Amino acid sequence: MLGALQSTGQLHASEQDGPGAIGPILHHPARAKRVIFLFMNGAPSHVDTFDPKPALAKHEGEAPPDDVSGRNRAGGFMPSPFKFAKHGQSGVEMSELFPHLAKHADDLCVIRSMHTDVPNHEPGLLLMQSGHQQPTRPSMGSWLSYGLGTENQNLPSFVAISPGLPVVGPQLWSSAFLPGRHQGMEVDTNHTEIEKLIANIHNPMFDRPTQRRGLDLLSRINEMHRETRADDAALETSIRSMELAFQMQSVASEAFDIGRETQSTREAYGDSVFGRSCLLGRRLLERGVRVVQVFYVTKSGKQPWDTHSNNNKSHQSLCADSDRASAALLSDLKQRGLLEDTLVIWGGEFGRTPYSQVDKSKDMSKAGRDHHNTGFSMWMAGGGIQGGMMYGKTDELGMHAIENRVHVHDLHATVLHQMGIDHRKLTYRYSGRDYRLTDVHGKVVHDILA
Repeated sequence: MLGALQSTGQLHASEQDGPGAIGPILHHPARAKRVIFLFMNGAPSHVDTFDPKPALAKHEGEAPPDDVSGRNRAGGFMPSPFKFAKHGQSGVEMSELFPHLAKHADDLCVIRSMHTDVPNHEPGLLLMQSGHQQPTRPSMGSWLSYGLGTENQNLPSFVAISPGLPVVGPQLWSSAFLPGRHQGMEVDTNHTEIEKLIANIHNPMFDRPTQRRGLDLLSRINEMHRETRADDAALETSIRSMELAFQMQSVASEAFDIGRETQSTREAYGDSVFGRSCLLGRRLLERGVRVVQVFYVTKSGKQPWDTHSNNNKSHQSLCADSDRASAALLSDLKQRGLLEDTLVIWGGEFGRTPYSQVDKSKDMSKAGRDHHNTGFSMWMAGGGIQGGMMYGKTDELGMHAIENRVHVHDLHATVLHQMGIDHRKLTYRYSGRDYRLTDVHGKVVHDILA
């Protein structure tokens, strides 16, 4: 099956040429070779993390002018209990909840003017991961895999590290209508043993030479079958999946084994599921995996950052875990010379309200914050992004993005741009029309590029 870029002369090879064969002619020089998205499932509170709003104290307890979440469970405005300070030579501000990340202030571009379309998890997650609110489109990782191909022969080009199934589930790393080989491979980091991290990684009955002979025979049969079924995407995906599964047996035991890291490295990331996930993500990136998604989600699939109650207490523990692992990842990438061409993204599907959410008891000691989509924060680092920068702003109460507003489509356009792709030209023809990650939207945020 010919990809849209290949059909317009943008790619050297067709989809049939096998893993690693695609050699993209980039639309412009790439600043990043790989992406890791640290996804805080459930949505962090921007006013408690990266967007200080001292005016909230002046209006504490006052009813908000409108309940932007649409849930009508709003309490009054609730100031953050956490202190904010400027860090690094650049003076990037963040709350006291990020003491480790504060040391990387000059590497961070904090976007304070993010906004998205809806304040609900399912469509918010889908929009952030695939550019569309319905579960019908390929994820960003799949688009990047399709557009750029793979840098390795023995590992997937796209891996989703998720210790539980988040809301929506596998659709968040789906290839949808793109060829199946661009689907993200899910890894459950509740486990550390290779056999549990990757199901069926070792064949209990046959050694590798025996498996190779069997796979070669099957490949010949499949080639005969393919001659009568030209451009059969399902058959092509099946053939390549079997070959990749065999190749992974020789490298996965090493690539996925964080136990091979030094004790000091493991301690730097922290002995938590998220810490281990970030460390595994770094190991995969340096071995040629192009896109890694790390979902901060519980084993049962709950969204830890969805703090409808006990917002302050929850953010203390959540930020402590995320802070340590995220900072360790940045340090590790920098020490290995990888940060320069690795794009790191941190954030959730939206933000949380600057006002409180209370139950019938109206106990403010247990107050939470509701979903909030009209203004929130994310940060990016590496990959040609300008460090030591705070971009855009929300109003004085943190309600709405008002300056240099950045939509999710703009974020996607910028990520593709840094990878050498014009988001308007990365298309795929399906069901009679050309699709793209940003649909008919999106603009590159040139102001944040180094």
